[in-house]
Amino acid sequence: MKKIIDLSVTLSAGIKSDPPGLEPKITYQDHDEGAREMAAMFGISVEKQLEGKGAAAEKLELTTHNGTHMDAPWHYHPTMNNGEPAITIDQVPLEWCMGAGVKLDFRKLADGYMVTAQDIEAELARIGHTLRPGDIVLVNTRAGERYGEDDYLAAGCGMGREATLYLTERGVRVVGTDAWSWDPPLLAVMETIRQTGDYSQFWAGHKAGAETCYCHMEKLANLHLLPDTGFEVIALPVKVAAGSAGWCRAIALLEE
Repeated sequence: MKKIIDLSVTLSAGIKSDPPGLEPKITYQDHDEGAREMAAMFGISVEKQLEGKGAAAEKLELTTHNGTHMDAPWHYHPTMNNGEPAITIDQVPLEWCMGAGVKLDFRKLADGYMVTAQDIEAELARIGHTLRPGDIVLVNTRAGERYGEDDYLAAGCGMGREATLYLTERGVRVVGTDAWSWDPPLLAVMETIRQTGDYSQFWAGHKAGAETCYCHMEKLANLHLLPDTGFEVIALPVKVAAGSAGWCRAIALLEE
């Protein structure tokens, strides 16, 4: 018997889940409107439909980066692995999307902090795990408890170039975070850039995909419910033709 932990947020409108202008919009069609639509489409009058009710439905205005989703290498840069054409989400091997899960608990790290390779090594030592090819690494940040709240976009730490390459050099191909971005919150990154003049820090975790090949999930949920290791992750992205990302219903499986 296996226990399922849902690692996906509910796709919702009207909450602070994305920057202004990028939020999802959902229009709900009730059964009465559905009955009128059926009448118009198929010529069956409303009174001839069961209790005068038709189909409920929703119309969504989304980007592929709303809700829990997986980013493909094409999102980060036109090329990957130092010059190869970057793959799109419909080209991501499904074998990458199922594997042994490893949780890195970085909830105590400050908002805006950029995780280093040394931080990852220290956390792996704490949990007693050596990374293996095919591991799916999930980063638990403070942002997970703030999803939908006013401070969500600014909450949590993030992964830069060094941390991303540390994982991929060990055969990790899929990673994820409960924050809005795999990188640290971008307003914090921009403040660091203003202070240092180092523009290479902008979106550095994403842009590491130009040097390697990996996918990351964003806006995961319930990572605090996971053990450090000993669980399986399944996260199959929707096949958007030539897409930079695809929504996914990520889950963890644990032995009970």
